[in-house]
Amino acid sequence: MTTEPACTDTASPPITHLLYLHGFRSSPASAKAQQTLGWLQKYAPSVRWYCPQLPPSPREAMHMVRDEMARWPIDHAAELGIVGSSLGGFYATVLAREAACRAVLINPAVAPSGLLAEHIGEQRSFHADEVFYFRPEFVDELRALETAPPDSSQRILALISKGDEVLDWQVMSQHYSQCCTQVVEGGDHAFSNYLHHLPMAMEFLGLLK
Repeated sequence: MTTEPACTDTASPPITHLLYLHGFRSSPASAKAQQTLGWLQKYAPSVRWYCPQLPPSPREAMHMVRDEMARWPIDHAAELGIVGSSLGGFYATVLAREAACRAVLINPAVAPSGLLAEHIGEQRSFHADEVFYFRPEFVDELRALETAPPDSSQRILALISKGDEVLDWQVMSQHYSQCCTQVVEGGDHAFSNYLHHLPMAMEFLGLLK
């Protein structure tokens, strides 16, 4: 397991609002979302939690989240934190850049337009018996959001599994090489050992000193 650069900033205040963004075909019922919520309820119950069911359209998903964030009584970027998994990690990267806030990314998709171009058509959600249609124009919406790798920033922590069977861990590591990274041997795309790394994620967000 490797970590670089240093991934803690003891000067950062704890966040007051936490946004969780799930991945493609996932939902707020995912294990990682529920584990994060459970940690907050136990150790930081005053933190405002927002974990929406994201629509399949990237444009609509980002509009919905940005609209909700605009309503929050936040005076400073340090009060906001984002956790995003897979496609949600891609969205979280875009939003963290816009808001200049801290974000924890779990096996984040780097350039999802190419990967999801292969999934145009009818899709079924993992956690509910729901079917949705991933339309060709959604690929263009993703491509419009894709940007260069983040600049050197201690505001982003990327948790990356070498055993990810969906995304190339080396591509993820390279894309986030200027950010805080935790590269874990083995594992899987679901980052099934997330609970073990959850305290680190919460410490990064200022919630565990």
